[in-house]
Amino acid sequence: MKIYLPLDSAAVALGADEIAGAIRAQRPDVTIIRNGSRGMVWLEPLVEVETPAGRMAFGPMTLEDVPALFGDLAQHPKYLGLTEELPWMKAQTRLTFARVGVIDPLSLASYRAHGGLSGLERALGMSQPDMVAEVTNSGLRGRGGAGFPTGIKWKTVSETKADRKYIVCNADEGDSATFADRMLMEGDPFTLIEGMVIAGLACGATKGFVYIRSEYPIAIEVMQKAVIIARAEGILGASVLGRGPAFDMEIRVGAGAYVCGEETSLLNSLEGKRGIVRAKPPLPALQGFMGRPTVVNNVISLASVPVIFEKGADHYKNFGLGRSRGTIPLQIAGNVKYGGLYEIAFGLTLGEIVDKIGGGTASGRPVKAVQVGGPLGAYFPRSLFDTPFGYEEFAGKDGLIGHAGLTIFDDTADMLDMARFAMEFCAIESCGKCTPCRIGAVRGVETIDRIKRGDAAAMPILTDLCNTMKSGSLCALGGFTPYPVMSAVTHFPDDFQTQKEAAE
Repeated sequence: MKIYLPLDSAAVALGADEIAGAIRAQRPDVTIIRNGSRGMVWLEPLVEVETPAGRMAFGPMTLEDVPALFGDLAQHPKYLGLTEELPWMKAQTRLTFARVGVIDPLSLASYRAHGGLSGLERALGMSQPDMVAEVTNSGLRGRGGAGFPTGIKWKTVSETKADRKYIVCNADEGDSATFADRMLMEGDPFTLIEGMVIAGLACGATKGFVYIRSEYPIAIEVMQKAVIIARAEGILGASVLGRGPAFDMEIRVGAGAYVCGEETSLLNSLEGKRGIVRAKPPLPALQGFMGRPTVVNNVISLASVPVIFEKGADHYKNFGLGRSRGTIPLQIAGNVKYGGLYEIAFGLTLGEIVDKIGGGTASGRPVKAVQVGGPLGAYFPRSLFDTPFGYEEFAGKDGLIGHAGLTIFDDTADMLDMARFAMEFCAIESCGKCTPCRIGAVRGVETIDRIKRGDAAAMPILTDLCNTMKSGSLCALGGFTPYPVMSAVTHFPDDFQTQKEAAE
C-alpha cells in the first residue's frame, strides 16, 4: 500500500508529521511518500491513497481518521474521491506546478518519469542565442514583482563579455499571502534546478545561487538535498549531463529582511554585506554578484523555463492575454473559504478568482476588498472586480500583480487601519537607504494617526507624502507603499470619514 502525505510547510503546521507517525505505528508495512502540497490548503493535511483507479484523496485528516484508511476507503469519513477529479484540480492549467503534489520531490527517477529534464535535453542541442530567443518568444515575465521580460535579462547577460557570470534565484518570498516559491521548492525542487541550469547554458554562467529566506526550513532542506542529488547524477558539476559546459549551484540562506527581496539588496546580502539597495545603473545584468553580469530571477520564473523548453515557446505563450503570457500561480489567502495555490492562465477577472475559485469569504460575510501583490499592493473594491488578471490591466487601475498573492477581507475590515499597517510595515522594514522611504513611512504613520483622531487637515498631507515616497525611492518598498494607502483612501472613503466623525 502506498500513501502520499505532504511535507509542505502548511501541511506540517496542520499536523502532517503526526499523521505520518500514526500511519507508521498502525501499519509499518505501508510506503509513505512525503510529497508536495496539491494547493488545497483548506484540506490539509491531505492524504492520498494509491488505488487501481488512481489516487484517492482524504482530508483534512486528523489522528482519529487514520485507522479508517485501512478499511473500506469509500466509507471513510474524509473521503473526497479521485484527487485529479476534484473541482479545484480539474479547472487548473498546471504547467509550472504540474508535478507538485504528484511526485516524490527527491526522486530523480520520478521527476524524469513525469517529463523532467526533457527541457534541458532540448536546450543542450541549441545555441545560446536560440535559447535566449526561446525564452523571449514565450513571453515569460518576472513572476516575483514588476513583471520584467525574462528574455531581456538573459539577452543582456548572454551578450555581455566577462570572465564569470552568475544565475541568482530570488527565493526571498516575503510578501504576505505568497507561498508559491516555497511550495515549488518543497514539492518539485528539480524543476528549479533544471531552470537554473538552462539559464546558465543560455547566458554562459557557470555558477548559480538560490537565496532562500530563513523562515523556510523545509524548503532549505529539500533544496540542499536536491542539489546534492543533481550533482551526483551529473546535472550539476563539471559538465551538464556529460554534454554541456560546467554549471554548479549553492543554496544560501537569508536572515529574514524584507528588503532583501529587492534584487540589489539580495546581491549585497549574498556577498556578505548589509542588505541595502544599490543605486542603478549599473544594472545587475551588467554588474551584479561580485561585480559580474548576473541574471536575477524569481523562483517561479526559473521554474517555468523547463516547460517552455519541453513544449516550446508557442505552447506557453498561447495561454494568457495581452502582454501577460503563460500561467500564473495564484496564491489565495486571508478571509477566504478556499485558500491555497491555483495555477491558471492570465485573463480571469478578479471577481472570478475571488468568488468562483476562492468561494468568497470564510466568514460568509460580503467581500469588501482584495489586496493583490502583497503588503504593498493596492486594495481593490468590488467595483473593480471586472479587472482581468494581467500586468497592464492591473497597472491601469493603479494596482500591481507582484507575486500574485491575494488577501481577501470581508466587510468588517477597517481600511484606515489597513492603510496604517502598510505605512508601519514600510517604516519597520525600510533599509534606510532612501530618504522618502526612511522618513516618509514614519511620517505617514503619524499622519494616519492624526486622521484617526479626526484631524481633517492631515488628509492632503498624506497624499503629498505618498507622492514623495512613490517618486523618490530606489526600490519597491518605498515606491509601492502609496499603492495600498491611496487605494484605501480612494476606494473606501467612508472608513476615513467614520473615523473623523467618531473622533468629533
